[in-house]
Amino acid sequence: MQASITIPYAIADYAILREKGYYYVDKTRYIPLLERYSAPVFLRPRRFGKSLLVSTLAHYYDLNAAGRFGSLFGDTYIGSHPTGEQNRYMVMRFDFSKMAVADDLGRMEKNFNNLLGPVIRECVESPMRYARFFDKFVFNDRQTASNMLAEVINWINNRDLPPLYILIDEYDNFTNQLLTGFKDSLYEQATTGDSFLRTFFKVIKSGIGEGSIRTCFCTGVLPVTMDDLTSGYNIAEILTLKPEFVDMLGFTHEEAAAYLRYVLQKYDRQNSRFEEIWTLLLNNYDGYRFLPDAAPLFNSTILTYFFKNFAELQGEIPQELVDENLRTDIGWLRRLTVTQENAKEMLNALLIDNELMYSQADLRSKFSKRKFFEKRFYPVSLYYLGMTTLKSSYKMTLPNLTMRSIYMDYYNELYQLHDDANRYAPVYEQFTEDGRLEPLAMNYFKEYLGMLPVQVFDKINENFVRCSFFELMSRYLSQCYTFALEMNLPSGRADLVMTGIPGTAFHNDCRVVEVKYFKSKDATAVEALAAPRPADVEQANGYARDLHVLFPRYRLRSYVMYVAANKACRIWECTQQ
Repeated sequence: MQASITIPYAIADYAILREKGYYYVDKTRYIPLLERYSAPVFLRPRRFGKSLLVSTLAHYYDLNAAGRFGSLFGDTYIGSHPTGEQNRYMVMRFDFSKMAVADDLGRMEKNFNNLLGPVIRECVESPMRYARFFDKFVFNDRQTASNMLAEVINWINNRDLPPLYILIDEYDNFTNQLLTGFKDSLYEQATTGDSFLRTFFKVIKSGIGEGSIRTCFCTGVLPVTMDDLTSGYNIAEILTLKPEFVDMLGFTHEEAAAYLRYVLQKYDRQNSRFEEIWTLLLNNYDGYRFLPDAAPLFNSTILTYFFKNFAELQGEIPQELVDENLRTDIGWLRRLTVTQENAKEMLNALLIDNELMYSQADLRSKFSKRKFFEKRFYPVSLYYLGMTTLKSSYKMTLPNLTMRSIYMDYYNELYQLHDDANRYAPVYEQFTEDGRLEPLAMNYFKEYLGMLPVQVFDKINENFVRCSFFELMSRYLSQCYTFALEMNLPSGRADLVMTGIPGTAFHNDCRVVEVKYFKSKDATAVEALAAPRPADVEQANGYARDLHVLFPRYRLRSYVMYVAANKACRIWECTQQ
C-alpha cells in the first residue's frame, strides 16, 4: 500500500502543514530579522511560497495560538529562539489575490469592501477571534473597509489593547490584473488621489504611527503599486534586495537536496540515484538569483509540484515537468512589450544572445507604472516577474529550462510556428521504435527552421538552435527523456543532453549533441563535409566520458550536428566504442 503523500503542494496553511506531518523547509530564522521593521514589503515572483510565509507569521504572532506554540514551532529555529513577541498580537490577515477586478472604480471599491469588510468584522465579533476585547464595540460604518479598520484601530488605541499585526498577501495582485488587462486608466484611479486603496493604506500608516498596529507585512510580485501609493504609504520598506533576506523564499541547494533525499527515501520504488534526479531538478527548477553574487535558488512551489507528482507515481518521473500555471506569465510578456517588434527584440536577446543588459541602479530604484513599461526597463520588469534572473552585475538571463520553454512558446506564437503534429509526430513516433536521432535533427531543420522568415537567420546563432531544438524534442519526448542545455561538465558545457527517464524503456539511454552553427554563406562547406571535424568529435566524446564518470549506468551516444542557417544541416553519430 502506498504511503500517504506528505508533499505539501498547494498547501499554504502553516498549521495544516505542521500538524498533518507534511514536509517543511524551516524558514523561521527570518522572523527575528523581520521584527526590525514596521511596514516591510517582500516581493517574489509567483509560485515562490509567499502565502505560506504569511501563514507562518500569522500563527507565530496570533495571541490566540499561544497554546499551540509548541506543536507548531517546537522543532523549528524560532521554537528554540523565540523573539519575545510570539503570540502577542491580534492578527488581521487579508488576501488581495481574492479581489475581483471590475470595469469601473465604483465596482472595484465595492469588491474591495466586500472582500476586506468580513475579515475585519470576524476579527472583532467572532468569539473564536478577538471578540473578548471588543465588548460593546459597534461599527458606525459597516460598509467601508477603511472606515471599519480606522474604528478598530481607534478602539485599540483608546483602551491599550494588544496591537494588530496586519498581513496582506499578494498586495498587488488585483492591480497587476488591471495592468495585464490594459486597464491603465482604472489602475491609475485606484492608486492615486483619495482612492479606496490609497485611503486604506493611509489608515494602516496612521495605526502604525500611533502604535495600535505593530506591523503591516505585505507580500507581492512588483514594487510598482507600492511606489504609486507612496504619498499614502511612504513608510513601506521593500526588503527584496537586502542580502539578509535573499533566501527567505525559494530553496537553497542545501534545502532542495535534503528535500530530494526525503522524497527518494519515502517514495522511490525504482531506487533512482540521487545524482540523476538532482541533475533534472537543476536544469528545470534552479537558477534564480535575486542578487548578483547570491547563490542560485529553486522555485519552491514548482519544485514541490515535481515532488508531489513523483511521489504519486511512486518514483517515476512525471511526464509534465512544467506547472501549467506558469504559462500564464506569457500575458505579462505581451503586456510589457506592447508591439510585436519590441517582443521580437526582447526574445532575440534572451533566446539568441542568452542575456539582457541591465543597470543595478535601475534594479534598486523605485519605479512607477510609467517607468515599468519603458523599453529600457524591460530587464528589471522581467526580473521582478521571475522571467529572468541575474547572471552577473551587468547581465540577466533565463534561469532554467522551464523558462526557456515558456519563452520559446511565445517566440513560436509570434512567428506563427503553430504546433502542427502532422509535421512532427510521425518522425518522433519512429524514433521511439528505432532510436535514431538523425531523422529528428533533419525534421527540425526542415519543419521548424525551414518555416522561419529568411531575415531571422541574420540574427540566430548556436544558442537559438539549442533552445529551439530542445523545445521541439521536449514537446514530443517529454514522456521518454529529460533534457539539459549547456550542462556543466569537467571538460566544458555540453550543448544538449537528453537522458531516458527511469521506469521507461529509455532509462539510462543518454545522448549528447554538440551543435555548431554557421551562416548561410558557409552552407556549401557544410554540405561538402564527408565526416565531422575531429575537434568537434573529441569535444562531444569528451562530454560523453564526463557523463559516464558521473553516471556509469548510462548508455552514452554522442553526436555532432552542423546547421547552416536554413540552407544545410548535417548530423553524425560519433560515439566512442
